[in-house]
Amino acid sequence: MQLAGIHHLTAVTADARGNHSFYTQTLGMRLVKKTVNQDDTSAYHLFYADGRGTPGTDLTFFDWPADRERRGTRSIVRTGLRVAGPDSLRYWAERLGRSAGEIVERGGRAVLDVEDPEGQRLSLVADDGRFVAHPWEKSPVPVEHQVRGLGPITISVPELKPTEAVLTEVMGMRRVREYSNKASDGSDGAATVHVFEMGEGGPAAELHVAVEPSLRVARQGAGGVHHIAFRVPTVEEYGEWNNRLMQFGMPTSGPVDRFYFKSLYFREPNGILFELATDGPGFDADEPMETMGERLSLPPFLEGQRAEIEAGLKPL
Repeated sequence: MQLAGIHHLTAVTADARGNHSFYTQTLGMRLVKKTVNQDDTSAYHLFYADGRGTPGTDLTFFDWPADRERRGTRSIVRTGLRVAGPDSLRYWAERLGRSAGEIVERGGRAVLDVEDPEGQRLSLVADDGRFVAHPWEKSPVPVEHQVRGLGPITISVPELKPTEAVLTEVMGMRRVREYSNKASDGSDGAATVHVFEMGEGGPAAELHVAVEPSLRVARQGAGGVHHIAFRVPTVEEYGEWNNRLMQFGMPTSGPVDRFYFKSLYFREPNGILFELATDGPGFDADEPMETMGERLSLPPFLEGQRAEIEAGLKPL
């Protein structure tokens, strides 16, 4: 029983229309599922991914009327988006222009940092090619330069030991290396970043943990991240993970059926929300692969509220 890597990452936007434009037109990702937050149906839940909505490629957003995030520790601070390699990073540096930084080496890989219009911290990362890419033929970005998926993801904690215990002893990750980096909130100073890997390893299966005891605690908001999810390959293993967390005495949500995948939520010791999510059934469970994301999709238990839900949503 082993986690396979990053499943998805869910962030917060206060501008669904602008968010949709940036991630589909600027970054060229596919909107594979236009649905709502199942716990707050007044809000969109938008899923951007590769051409097939493959697990491990989903960058998702809750649309909430929130103030901007206050950056700090006890939070998820940077989202890696994998691209093919150095040539693709040069393409993206030219495409993004002044909104991107310079191509640098970080933690052993070439990266290009960029922020979306709300300050969401992203890094385009040179991939190692371990996972098959599924491009989107309608993307404005050439196939060879498209975003291939998520990873690595960086979190910030004031103390490593309690988080490391959960990652290694409970979740079965391996601590593999460390490196130094500038403070995640952009202030002066540096942090030691510890790299933990899952499954086959590589950027799609890494969690980077920056230890930053001098930073204030973050306040969630637009431009920030809500939670990170890790891949559970099968429903059988999902049940085993629920039992494992219970055996370790960790408070959890208990099993939650999101229709497109099954979820299990818990917080690591520094308060960051983790989710374990199954690879299936997938985003084509209720609409054809060819037209995913073109209409509002609702899981069966919300379908009876469609008229009311649609009336409360603004067009993208």
